[in-house]
Amino acid sequence: MKKLLLLALVLCSSLLCRAQEERVILGDEQTSEYFPILKGKRIAIFSNHTGMVGDKHLLDILLENEFNVVAIFSPEHGFRGDADAGEHVSSSVDKKTGVPILSLYDGKERKPSEASMKKFDILVIDLQDVGLRFYTYYITMCRLMDACAEYDRKVLVLDRPNPNGHYVDGPILDMKHKSGVGWLPIPIVHGMTLGELARMVNGERWLPASRVCDLTVIPCKNYTHRTMYKLPIPPSPNLPNMKSIYLYPSTCFFEATPVSLGRGTPLPFQVYGHPDMKGYSYSFTPRSVAGAKNPPQLNKLCHGVDLSSMSDEEIWKRGVDLSYVIDAYRNLNIGDKFFTSFFELLVGRDYVRQMIKEGKSADEIKAMWKDDVEKFKVQRKPYLLYEE
Repeated sequence: MKKLLLLALVLCSSLLCRAQEERVILGDEQTSEYFPILKGKRIAIFSNHTGMVGDKHLLDILLENEFNVVAIFSPEHGFRGDADAGEHVSSSVDKKTGVPILSLYDGKERKPSEASMKKFDILVIDLQDVGLRFYTYYITMCRLMDACAEYDRKVLVLDRPNPNGHYVDGPILDMKHKSGVGWLPIPIVHGMTLGELARMVNGERWLPASRVCDLTVIPCKNYTHRTMYKLPIPPSPNLPNMKSIYLYPSTCFFEATPVSLGRGTPLPFQVYGHPDMKGYSYSFTPRSVAGAKNPPQLNKLCHGVDLSSMSDEEIWKRGVDLSYVIDAYRNLNIGDKFFTSFFELLVGRDYVRQMIKEGKSADEIKAMWKDDVEKFKVQRKPYLLYEE
C-alpha cells in the first residue's frame, strides 16, 4: 500500500512538473532576463491593465524592485483599459503609484513630444495584443518605436502569445488605405506576436524614413504558433471572452456599416443585427454601457444572428469570413448606403466591396487574397521567434 502511495505521489509530482514546464511563460515573468537591462536606466513603460506579472502589474513589480520608472504610455482604452474605442485618453497620473501617464499625441505626427521622449532612456513594452491589423495596440507600438529611433532610445518588448497566432488570413493592406486602424502592409490576421512584429518592422524598414530602433525582445517560453493561448484578462472592453476574440477578424467589418455587432450587449463581436433586417428569430437591443457609451443602434431592437454558440474549431476553420457581412448586405438591400469609407480602411483593399456588390461569395473573395497570405508567410519567416 505504501509503495502504491509513493508511486502515486511520484507520478503526481512528475505530472505537476511537466505541466509547469509546458505552461507558457511570458516575457515579463523572466525578470532575470530583463532586470539587468533596466539597471540604472530611466524607464518608461507602454502598457495597460493587461500588463500583469502573475497577480501584480509590471509597473508595481518594477517599483518594488526600486527601478526608476519615470513615465507611462497607454494605448487606446487607457492605462486601466476602461475607455471606449477611439475615446481620447489625456495625460494624467497613475493614481496608485503617482507615475505620470504621458500623452502619445502631444508631438507631431501623432507621436510623443521631444520633451516626453527626453524623460527616459528605455521603453518597456508589455501588453496583450490579439494579432489583427485593425487592433490598434501594435500601431501605437510602431509610433513609439519610431520616436525611440528618432531620439536614440532603447526599446524592450516583453513578449506575450498571440491568441490568433495559429493562422494567417486576409488581404495585405494597400498602403493607400493606411490609417489609425491599419498601419503596416500585413494581412488582417498576421499571426505574429508583438515581439515578432517589432522585429519585422525593423527588418523591413517599415518605420517612417526607414528608421530602425534599438530593439530587444524577451520571448515567451513553451509557446509555438500552434499554441491555443487563452487570455487571462480581457484586452479591451468589447473583447470580453475568447469567442469575441476569435470572431473579431470577421465581425469587425460591421463597424463600417449601419449594422450593430453587439456593442452595448453582453455579446460584443459575437452577434450582428439591425432594426430593418428581416427573417431572423434572434434579436437584441444595444444599451449604453461602460466601454460602449453610444453604440450603433442604441436602444433599438435589432434582428439578426447570434454567433456565440459556434464552436471555436468552426471559427478557426472559417478564418476571416465575409459571409456575415454579405448576409446583412443582401438582407438590408440598401445598396451603397450599406458601406462607409471606413470599410476599405478595415479590409485594406478596394476589390472586396466591389465583389460583394457584384454578388460574389465569401469563398470567391477569399480566393483573391490567397497569394497575399502565402507571400506574407515567406516574408515574415526571418522574424519569427516561435515554431510555426
